[in-house]
Amino acid sequence: MKGLSKDSATWHEVDAESNGQRVDNYLTKRLKGVPKSHIYRILRNGEVRINSGRVGPDYRVQAGDRLRLPPLRIAKPAAVPRHPPASRLKAEVIYEDDILLVINKPAGVAVHGGSGISRGVVEQLRLERPEDRFLELVHRLDRDTSGVLLLAKRRSGLLALHRQLREGAVQKHYVVLVKGRWRDGQRSVKLPLHKYVLPSGERRVAVKSEGVPAHTVFRLQRNWVGYSLLEAELKTGRTHQIRVHLAHLGYPVAGDDKYGDFTLNKQLARQGLKRMFLHACKVGITHPQSGAILWLEAPMPPELRSFLANLALRGGKPDPEPE
Repeated sequence: MKGLSKDSATWHEVDAESNGQRVDNYLTKRLKGVPKSHIYRILRNGEVRINSGRVGPDYRVQAGDRLRLPPLRIAKPAAVPRHPPASRLKAEVIYEDDILLVINKPAGVAVHGGSGISRGVVEQLRLERPEDRFLELVHRLDRDTSGVLLLAKRRSGLLALHRQLREGAVQKHYVVLVKGRWRDGQRSVKLPLHKYVLPSGERRVAVKSEGVPAHTVFRLQRNWVGYSLLEAELKTGRTHQIRVHLAHLGYPVAGDDKYGDFTLNKQLARQGLKRMFLHACKVGITHPQSGAILWLEAPMPPELRSFLANLALRGGKPDPEPE
């Protein structure tokens, strides 16, 4: 935001990309160097005016709004040489245009920083892509889940995709290996999920009647001795939905360190599976700008393919595909 000084008020017109954003978030992103506490103070005191009227922090700016700011002093950071990130994110780009960036997220990487993680996927990509002025997560994947991850490069695209998610118009498919012999060709699972927090501060989810509705459709892909490979289609997008539904049914996800079979997980690690076997293989969306239907696919990672090949060697050939 140009023209800010300690001597005079400034005026700014909200652009189309910022339409619908909360004014406190809008100002935080644009007033680099101004503490958040000061931004809330000038909002609370009525020093920020939009179209000549006072607004609260929850006001959502509209394209074309005339925004007045009081005199502000913004400290300019000392110039430092720009260095590339120490290490780049090892993620294949599946699809990219002016609106979307879609990557194949590796397992073991959080999608955003927090809870002791200084830098997640989105923070790392912002460092690597300074030319992308706007870059936000459309949805999330668990840290130990690999596969298709959508990011928006424009706010209009983010809002359009969030609307598709709310309306159930985004199709998400996963491949998952579970303990046990799954017998149904297809099973529709509708079990409500309840979130809670452990004394350690970790969040957990359990099937409970007072929980929120959650719906997953499972399709059998292959059976091995003691294991089954499933496709999971999310009809709702609840936290840990696939993992909790499967654990509740008695088919824990191989390598799941929260809801899985912990004794089995140690055995699997010795056999080469050192991660959770859950991969977001395919996502279907309507492109926010063109309206075209996009199917975005991420191939199964080599370590998962290798483990399945070893399963076949140890336990014989897989059963035929279900009809």
